[in-house]
Amino acid sequence: WHRPVDFVPAGRRPRRVLLTIDSFKGSVSSAQAEAAVAEGVRRVWPDAEVRALPLADGGEGTLDAIAACGGELSTCDVAGPLGDRVSARMLVDGEHESAVIEMAEAAGIGYSPCTESAALAATTYGVGELMLRAVRTGARTLYIGLGGSATNDGGTGMLRALGARVVDDQGCDVAPGLVGLEHVASVDLAPALQALDGARIVVLSDVENPLVGRRGALAVFGGQKGLPTDDAEAMSRYDGWMVGYGCLLDAAIAGARVQGLLRTPEGARTFGSVLGVPGAGAAGGLGAALLALGAELRSGVETVLDLVGFDERVRDVDLVITGEGNMDEQSAAGKAPVGVARRAKRYGKPVVAVVGGRADNLDVVYEQGVDLVLPVCRKPMDLDRALGVQEATTNLICAGEAAARSYDLGRI
Repeated sequence: WHRPVDFVPAGRRPRRVLLTIDSFKGSVSSAQAEAAVAEGVRRVWPDAEVRALPLADGGEGTLDAIAACGGELSTCDVAGPLGDRVSARMLVDGEHESAVIEMAEAAGIGYSPCTESAALAATTYGVGELMLRAVRTGARTLYIGLGGSATNDGGTGMLRALGARVVDDQGCDVAPGLVGLEHVASVDLAPALQALDGARIVVLSDVENPLVGRRGALAVFGGQKGLPTDDAEAMSRYDGWMVGYGCLLDAAIAGARVQGLLRTPEGARTFGSVLGVPGAGAAGGLGAALLALGAELRSGVETVLDLVGFDERVRDVDLVITGEGNMDEQSAAGKAPVGVARRAKRYGKPVVAVVGGRADNLDVVYEQGVDLVLPVCRKPMDLDRALGVQEATTNLICAGEAAARSYDLGRI
């Protein structure tokens, strides 16, 4: 006999499903993806208790993911990466004791035409303005998500917005952006540290690139922002500017420590030079400048999961569904869905990942706790169409249905 779609066996409690899906960049947001997958799950389990936690890893969507669990979003005008004023949001908790800042709100790549001239000029000044505003509202802890940046300025703009002196050999402020690093002769962190007034800075990022070198900020990420990565001579010159700046940051850090203005946070990693610290190259070197202010580098996805209360919500669910636009071997190196899977496995929960595309071999992802990877294409179509406005929602609904039926199949 065929059971009706709304049949629920007597005595069985409704299935409990936790959705924690990252945004499909350029397609659907985390919340939109979760709404579509929830609809598909309810095709199979009409009475399912579906809970949604928007997901992010410190980059795009971090602010919205944490805001979904409470807090007050405020908007202010700050300097954009190319000097125009832009509206940027930040999240302050109910007691105004902490604030969440997504650097891309002020200096995101969406504000840039991604030409070489833009990549040389883009500044993080607006990020510093947001930090200063947060401290002035009473925040004692600043969570700063790094990702999606238009900048390559080593965080000099952010430092200057906080009051730091970044000057040439004549004592004049250097030009904004990467181009200004050519002429930096001295960095004084004292005014910035005084402006922060002892606030704790926690950096959310899963980028492990150092500041300079072949895996550094410019070599790995500069091309997508407009730097001419096919011009070895130019790239070597730009990286040389960053090396010189990094050495001056080291001197400034030493000076701030002598003055008693800078202390290593408890539990934070110590380092000899910002040049080679994993994560210092995040957001065009903004990671290095934040380290110079005593920041703690934390895994973006792990910290977001803590802030949204993932552990408390996953304990009593039957199935966890996560996902992202494309899953490959790099997904195991700090990407949000694999972070979810690792956490879920602490509680013995099955994990399905719905994805736009996938690599041929995902052994390393399965080893990290993902049980099943479901590509969302429901019929032959290229990936751009599958994740386009007209098809993405329907594809995700069908993927949600498949995830629920896969769970039932595994329990036969």
